This record gives sequence, C-alpha cells and structure tokens, in this order.
Amino acid sequence: MDVLMTGVYGRCGTAVIDHLHDDEAYDFTYFNRSDRPDDHEYGGYDTVVGDVADYDALDAAAEGQDAMVHMAAYPYTDGTWEDIFEPNIIGMYNALEVARENEIESMVFLSTNHVMGGYEDEFAPEIYEPGHGLVIGHEDPVRPDSFYGASKAYGEDMGRYYVENYEYPKQFYAIRVCSVRMPEYDHPYGDAEKAVDDGEIERGSAEYEETVGRMKAMWQSRRDFAHEIDCCLQDDGVEFGIFSGVSNNQRRWYELEHARSQIGYHPQDDGEEWDSPPE
Repeated sequence: MDVLMTGVYGRCGTAVIDHLHDDEAYDFTYFNRSDRPDDHEYGGYDTVVGDVADYDALDAAAEGQDAMVHMAAYPYTDGTWEDIFEPNIIGMYNALEVARENEIESMVFLSTNHVMGGYEDEFAPEIYEPGHGLVIGHEDPVRPDSFYGASKAYGEDMGRYYVENYEYPKQFYAIRVCSVRMPEYDHPYGDAEKAVDDGEIERGSAEYEETVGRMKAMWQSRRDFAHEIDCCLQDDGVEFGIFSGVSNNQRRWYELEHARSQIGYHPQDDGEEWDSPPE
C-alpha cells in the first residue's frame, strides 16, 4: 500500500516511522515542512519538503497514493486563530481535496482529545484519579477547549462531508489522540519527568503527582499509537469513524470499545502498570 504521511517528524509521526516504516505492507511517502539531516535520529528518509497550505505541493506528493495519514497541524492549545488557520483549516481542506482529485481510497486524520477538552476542564483534577466514573465516547457532544481543538473538530466534520458527498476518499478515520510522547518520555511518568528535567516542578511534589495521574489516564504509548494507525490502514469496513487514541489505561476517560469493535484496535499498554519512572 502506498501511503502519503504529512507532518512526519513530530511525536506521532516518528512513532509510525519507528514501528511501521519497515513493514512490507507499506511504502510511505513522507511530506513535511522541513527535512532532517542525515545524522539526525530521524534523518536519512526520503522526504518531500512542502507545506500542507500549498495545494500544488501536496497535490504532487499525493499522486499515485492509496491512502493518506494526515498529521500536519499547528498542535498547541494556546494558539491563536492566526496560528491555526493555514496549517489546520486550509491544510485540512487541501488534504481532502487532493485525496478527492487523486482518488485516494482512505484517509487517517489525527484529531485530538482537545476536541473534547471541555469535559476535562470541567471535571479535572478529580478525573485524574481512579474510579472517577467519566466515560467519553464518539457520540458525545464535542466540547473544544481551544482554537486548536475547534480546528480539529472542523477536520472531523469535513472528513464526514467528503466521504458522504464525493467518491473519494471512500473511508475516513479520525483518531482523537490523547498523549503520545517522544521515546525518552514514552511512559506515564513522562510529562512529569520532562517538567522536572526542564526545572519547572520538583519530583514528588503535588504538581508532579497530579501530572502523573493525568498521564496514567491519557497516555497512548508509541507502539499502541502505531498499531492504531495500522488498524485504520488495514480496515476495509468503516466509511467514517471517530476513535479514541489512548492506551488500555484503567483510569482513562476515553472509551475504547468502539475502536476495538470497529477496527480491531487492541492496545497493549496500561499506565497503571507503572509505579515509578524508568531508571
């Protein structure tokens, strides 16, 4: 399967590289705003350098592709409308248009938990502890917590519009990614340990423990994330679907049954299995 993947050198894209690049089922074309030098950890891959807001550049890269994994976006909740407009609004429209024009069968879209971030804003920090009782599913009303979250809700709606009104793409999968991290911090203590490393908090403080509690609910390990991408790419039964991007964490508030039953996503990791950071 020939797969165009945009925005490849962030936390999520590199997880796909780590776990799926050498899979014989796929021939990836990487599209990114910049390349990496050969001596970089993720250097040496053939990369089409371009911006998703540039329709012609994205269109050229999409020629002959069977599927698209669209990850490129401005990813921060403190972003202004000006920050997100070109990468998240124009870029999403361009991605769907080139999929339609180039007859790309399926698109996997990286949405975000921030589409539903209003629930966390309302119920935190209690939902960071076991037994909170909150469960959010794909049919619950969206509650964006930012321009970023709203832009991803727009992407989900546009995906539904295209598959229901055009011949291509025929399938659209939106993954509401929770918390994927780079390899060094790929564990439920990752955010807290990074904050310690950056001098922002002290290990063992109340803030440290709250950060760990949140990640034990929200963590999606890199291998689980790549597995979910693989599930979407291999599926041939879903026309439009929204799925939680989270590991099998006992205290999660994003449900997994829909992803399990519809695309066969069976995450291996659970934040509750960790009681300390790796040594």
